[in-house]
Amino acid sequence: MSEWERRFVVAPPRLREVVELYQSLGLEVRVEAVETSDLPEACNDCRAALAFFRVVYTRPKEALE
Repeated sequence: MSEWERRFVVAPPRLREVVELYQSLGLEVRVEAVETSDLPEACNDCRAALAFFRVVYTRPKEALE
């Protein structure tokens, strides 16, 4: 199975738009919560970012067998 490629960090309302765009391009999409390690050290207290932002990953769809 192909590896997931991290695309970027996004917040609603753009999240749904981005997911639909990547899916329309034939990619699988995975959305994960932002982890503290994803933020610059100076932003470790940015709890709002942890609550609202998501990391978008994609990979090519695997052929059905």
